Amino acid sequence: MGSKVRARFAPSPTGFLHIGSLRTALYAFALARHEGGDFILRIEDTDQKREVAGSTQAIQDTLKKFNLLWDEIYVQSERHKTGIYEKAAKKLVEEGHAFYCQCKAKNAKEEGFSNVLRDPCRDKKLSSGAIKLKVPENKVLTYYDFVHKKDISWNTDTVYDATLLKSDGFPTYHLAAMVDDLDMKISHILRGHDWLPSTPIHLLVFEYLGGKRPEIGHLTDILSATTGKKLSKRRDSVFAEQFLQEGYLPEALLNFIMLLGWAPKDNRELFTLSEFVEHFDIQGFQEANPRFLQNKLDWFNGEYIRKLSDESLNSKFKIQNEKFAELTEEKQLQITKLVKDRIAKISDLENIAGFFWKPHKVDKAILGGNSDSHLTDALNIISNIDKWELEELNDKLMAKIKEKGYKIGDFFMDLRVALTGSKFTPPINDSIIILGKDKTINRLKSVL
Repeated sequence: MGSKVRARFAPSPTGFLHIGSLRTALYAFALARHEGGDFILRIEDTDQKREVAGSTQAIQDTLKKFNLLWDEIYVQSERHKTGIYEKAAKKLVEEGHAFYCQCKAKNAKEEGFSNVLRDPCRDKKLSSGAIKLKVPENKVLTYYDFVHKKDISWNTDTVYDATLLKSDGFPTYHLAAMVDDLDMKISHILRGHDWLPSTPIHLLVFEYLGGKRPEIGHLTDILSATTGKKLSKRRDSVFAEQFLQEGYLPEALLNFIMLLGWAPKDNRELFTLSEFVEHFDIQGFQEANPRFLQNKLDWFNGEYIRKLSDESLNSKFKIQNEKFAELTEEKQLQITKLVKDRIAKISDLENIAGFFWKPHKVDKAILGGNSDSHLTDALNIISNIDKWELEELNDKLMAKIKEKGYKIGDFFMDLRVALTGSKFTPPINDSIIILGKDKTINRLKSVL
């Protein structure tokens, strides 16, 4: 790719990290690392009104959980104090590419608020106010989008005079991001599709400031599987931390979003982060908007759960479930091994195995018509069993079923419901061994 690749992830600290932003960070990271370049984290916090306290640290903490570690970090509000953005804006004014504007919106103190394509202040030669871009007439602006793999063009007659520096001295995104991209020698800009309409403004700012313009690529929108529309904070789970709290593993979530807008040449699906970096190819970006399929994410997560050692999975269960953590270490590991192949996320433990530690409750209405006979025979066998082992339990229950002519499915369903309160659990005989003889007997007696 010629000169050193430097890609940046530039979030605004307005709350938790959006899943789409995590994908942008991942792609920028992979692009930089694949080429042996630098991954830059830049916190774009010059819009102080929108900043949410604690977000800057939260963004860094989340990126660390996904192992997307940066080489350099910058905070725009700190850079603002050096005067770098004001200096750039004034340079544009001096060279005739920008102008001062004193227009105000109704009930607003700030200047630079005209809402027409050509600002009425652009030829007034004012010496104070907000600084706005002086868009030239009838000029064609073109760049090659490396995600869309094509040239995209605008005529400047459709581009408005955008505000670059507000009257309070703070830059807008249109100025700050471009100044920083040039100053930090960013080689590739990867950003969301919603920035595409602003690109002609940025092309002009890059041109007027001088220096080597970065390559630009606009990523696809991630669509909700239910609505077919762009993922929405109101309708969908969209924050990376939400998914981690729900019991998705960082490695699985990262693998899932890798393939929401990028595809390998061989249709491979499972990638660790290092494997993704190794196989990353800028030509793999796709133009079609991907759908966020929850069942696909669940599949990925299940695959990664199965790869964990029993001890590692057990420790994750303990972190997420206090009641589980109160069981003996031996019981914890027995339960972990029992559910490992049956869960899609860490939080499924409560639904599938909560009966081991929750208060015993049974809705007798879901027991079968022969439940009294089934449970009485089961109680007698379990009470008199000598070796508390799965094989002996299996043999003796099956012998009784055969002797009495019970239907196997009905018998074990009644036993399952009586002991767990649910029709959906891990294998019931394995569960009985873990539950223990005394607890099993007490539960059967309470139902009978």
